[in-house]
Amino acid sequence: MSLLPFCEWLAKTPGSIALHESVYSYPLVESAHVLTLCVFLGIAVMFDLRLLGVTLTNVPMTQLKQRLGPWMTGGFIVMVITGAMLFYAVPVRSYLSIWFRMKAVALVLAGLNAFVFHRTIDRRLEEWDTDPLPPPAARFAGARSLVLWAVIVVAGRMIAYDWFDCDKQPQPRIVNALAGCVVAAEGLR
Repeated sequence: MSLLPFCEWLAKTPGSIALHESVYSYPLVESAHVLTLCVFLGIAVMFDLRLLGVTLTNVPMTQLKQRLGPWMTGGFIVMVITGAMLFYAVPVRSYLSIWFRMKAVALVLAGLNAFVFHRTIDRRLEEWDTDPLPPPAARFAGARSLVLWAVIVVAGRMIAYDWFDCDKQPQPRIVNALAGCVVAAEGLR
């Protein structure tokens, strides 16, 4: 099942065209996305490093959550909204980007990691709240989060480059398959 027809339709909507062609709106949305990514990710990294027992080991996790959680949540909400707007501005190019797909998969995995953490380990926070070294499950969740968010940031940055764009043929078959490129048989190698 391909979402390409939906993305092609979306690209032709007046809002998508206006956002993509705007001299000011697109750069402002992109800047807001990056700035709120900094807010969210900076705080998430501090949480993850605390989960690993690397930093802020004398600060209870409940205190971190209470003081920084609202900022992280706010940054996340604005980051998601602006990210959706960036996709809306160039849906076909985004959908056909190997980097965008990598970012999307890593985002889903990061979301699952956070969901599992909050449904399991975080529910027993009182047991390890003040421990300098949280339990192994918490440390693994923090490590997974750091790796996934590193992948998300790098892949997100790489979306701007056209090394593997579908309109640059010939590309290796694996690139065309991973990016969802629709090309004639003679364009493959």
